Amino acid sequence: MNRLGRKDDETLIEMASASDGGEVNGPLFENISNTDSEHPGNSEGLSTTETTLLISDLQGNTGRRFNLFLKRRLRIDRQHQSKDSIFFRDGVRQIDFVLSYVDDPNKEGEKKVERRREFENNLEKAGLELETEDKKESENGKTYFVKVHAPWEVLTTYAEVLNIKVPIKENDITCAVENPLDCMTRPFRLPENVMHPEPDYFTAPFSKEKQELYLIHDEHTFFSPSVRNRIVYYILSRCPYGTEEGKKKFGLKRLLNNGTYTAAYPLHDCQYWKKSNDPKCDNERYTLYREWARFFQFYKEQPLDLIRKYYGERIGIYFAWLGFYTEMLFFAAVVGFVCFLYGAFTMNENMSSQEICDTNIGGDIIMCPLCDRKCDYWRLNSTCESSQYSHLFDNVATLFFAIFMGIWVTLFLEFWKRRQARLKYEWDLVDFEEEQQQLQLRPEYEAKCTQKRKNPVTQEMEPYLPLTSQAVRFCISGTTVLFWISLIIASMIAVIVYRLAVYAAFASFMENAQTPTPIRRLLTPQLATSVTASFLNFVIIMILNFLYERIAIWITDMEIPRTHLEYENRLTMKMFLFQFVNYYSSCFYVAFFKGKFAGYPGFYTYMFNTWRNEECDPAGCLIELTTQLTIIMAGKQIWGNVQEAVLPWIWNWWGRRRAGSSPENLYSRWEHDHDLQTFGPLGLFYEYLEMVIQFGFITLFVASFPLAPLLALMNNILEIRVDSWKLTTQFRRPVAAKAHSIGIWQEILNGMAILSVVTNAFIVAFTSDMIPRLVYYYAYYTDPNSPMSGYINSSLSIFQTSDFSDANKPEQSTEHYDTCRYRDYRYPPDHERKYTHTMQFWHILAAKMAFIIIMEHVVFIVKFFIAWMIPDVPSEVKAKIKREKYLTQKILHEYELNKLRQKLCESRTYASMEKEVIASEGRVELAEVM
Repeated sequence: MNRLGRKDDETLIEMASASDGGEVNGPLFENISNTDSEHPGNSEGLSTTETTLLISDLQGNTGRRFNLFLKRRLRIDRQHQSKDSIFFRDGVRQIDFVLSYVDDPNKEGEKKVERRREFENNLEKAGLELETEDKKESENGKTYFVKVHAPWEVLTTYAEVLNIKVPIKENDITCAVENPLDCMTRPFRLPENVMHPEPDYFTAPFSKEKQELYLIHDEHTFFSPSVRNRIVYYILSRCPYGTEEGKKKFGLKRLLNNGTYTAAYPLHDCQYWKKSNDPKCDNERYTLYREWARFFQFYKEQPLDLIRKYYGERIGIYFAWLGFYTEMLFFAAVVGFVCFLYGAFTMNENMSSQEICDTNIGGDIIMCPLCDRKCDYWRLNSTCESSQYSHLFDNVATLFFAIFMGIWVTLFLEFWKRRQARLKYEWDLVDFEEEQQQLQLRPEYEAKCTQKRKNPVTQEMEPYLPLTSQAVRFCISGTTVLFWISLIIASMIAVIVYRLAVYAAFASFMENAQTPTPIRRLLTPQLATSVTASFLNFVIIMILNFLYERIAIWITDMEIPRTHLEYENRLTMKMFLFQFVNYYSSCFYVAFFKGKFAGYPGFYTYMFNTWRNEECDPAGCLIELTTQLTIIMAGKQIWGNVQEAVLPWIWNWWGRRRAGSSPENLYSRWEHDHDLQTFGPLGLFYEYLEMVIQFGFITLFVASFPLAPLLALMNNILEIRVDSWKLTTQFRRPVAAKAHSIGIWQEILNGMAILSVVTNAFIVAFTSDMIPRLVYYYAYYTDPNSPMSGYINSSLSIFQTSDFSDANKPEQSTEHYDTCRYRDYRYPPDHERKYTHTMQFWHILAAKMAFIIIMEHVVFIVKFFIAWMIPDVPSEVKAKIKREKYLTQKILHEYELNKLRQKLCESRTYASMEKEVIASEGRVELAEVM
């Protein structure tokens, strides 16, 4: 095959390259080599030189008949080639990786050809075997596919470099005694061969010199496909492809970025909807789809060992964490739902809402206008419905649930550490601090850092970034992050201005519109403003997220992190800090700022001296915080599932539509996978980020919305199946990678767990109405038989309407009132300390501060005590780790002893033979003398 796509009709090299099914057999080709082929990847074809010589020797009818025979043979082999084949044409060598490219007619085309030739030659020098599929055999007639195979010698070499653990003996540690309650969980379990696809072994790091020590039954299957593609990707990411502009260029990532290759991916082992016809195929993708990636399997456990075997430890640990998080959410959701039911059942017993809804109490209380000029006086009982709904979340159960969630977070994090320790043992990650591949220098770092210095540990020269360059890059990065955070704050202020500006419009419209009374009483101007502002805020959040994601990646690339671990940690902190401010800023505003700085009638405070600050509803701001939280949390989850599942499906559907005209037997496995979406190196990063943001919603503000864990639980049940479905059916197979934990996300979760105690204490104290009610109940009640009666009247202060300035007075008031009421604790106008705070205000403030201090200290003490009581590693896991280390060392010691004995025996045998030779020579000499 000609690399530039030129067609040399009737040549053997074209036909051999175009063949996709089976090699060209026969004695004529037994001694033909392809070492000089223009295509280093076409290991089954013939070289150009050899083909020319062969054709020149076959003249006349003999040559034509031979050519015709080859064409027919190759077409027959092509027809018999299974579309699910994951092997080279010989049917023996497994395809570990696929590279694809297209011809480029532009000026850059020749450069790309030269890069590919150099890159593929270097890959062959590294020991990899390549085989190229001509574009004429592809579905679109444009794409070349280079299939990569790692032979045994390459795998063993890099398995030692990457410190990969392999089995040395079957595990003889007995399993734990079966739990009598296991029969109850049997409906939720998967078959044993799905849950544990491989036997449990004792393992040790691979060494080429000790191959006889390991349980190598078959060299072709000894290394799993995930290990094979990880090794191949390690080589591809560091293979040079030439020198440009005086700099050495290397790495597959650069070749993908500059368009030399269009895609690079390992293959799925079969179609997801049916098993492969190849008996050598494990059909693990099909098993994962049937047992894991379908929604109707939502009640089943996850096959974590099979996920780890197929996708690698990094993806396996994510799904293990997500599954455990969902399991723990079940308990929080049950308690939260019970608290919600308590609020629903006691709604009619709430004295505050009864007084507000009473026409003789709430109907007689005239409230001051909620905006200047446009708003009129209003009666308190117009907020009857909202005050009743507020009781659903603002009751005694809220305090209990806030404390419960503070303890739940600790239990979740501590029990996850134990689950993680168990997985580390089962997945051979005990001695794994950080993967060798993660700790080694990034190819981009090596390429961009031209200066070198000696490493004090390895004593080898390695590239480094000067301190001045690092400082400049960090300053630019920090400034960019601060600019975008300032942009979020500016957008939040814009939403606040929207709330202030449209409230008067809503109030005037609802006052004049002929709206049915039930709807008008339910949809108050406060609620209408809150809902529309929440939706507007959600749209702004999504837009800013979309823009900032690209900026964060760009500035992280600009910093040139040294290792992959540093790169991910820096990007994680940037993205989390931005999204933390982006998603939670509006909730923090409603919870801790709205209504706190509104002033009082006649002396209101204004934003930018133009817009009057908002006031809370007479029933409190908690119901508005609940509305804000529900819209943003639910909207994010719905949009996230649409983005993760629907969009990839649409793109793949469009790709399948274009490929629908191709006969099924000509649509190969690598072409099927080529048409799928790319998961990308940051695919898991976005999954973790989504879940951690959700974790913040259910912990930081859970006191305002006990149903948040229930919403999160339902979303996560769907999320597990959506993530598994898209990974199994809509995305190319990701490159496997190791991970022993969830990384820096663990520290982020710990920080949010501590912050959640503080935020919930402040929400209960300052956002809800619980503390003022308790103070009134114990210190200011007027009726011993009904201590809470009169609370509403006590919480509203009196203002004399004649004290209004012209800027605050309603323009068109239907009635004239001498006084109006407002939510605050101030002296009445006839008091000597007119409009100053009453003693009740200071008592309530002191009670709020005392509550915060007590709640924080109690919850923190319980949290730290629980964390101290629960060990991070279960005792049985510690025992198993010690047992495995002991047996592994014993096996290695016995192996070394046996090897030493063998050498000693060989040396003794050699010494005795040497003595016999000397003795025989002596006898011969003696015989000659005699």
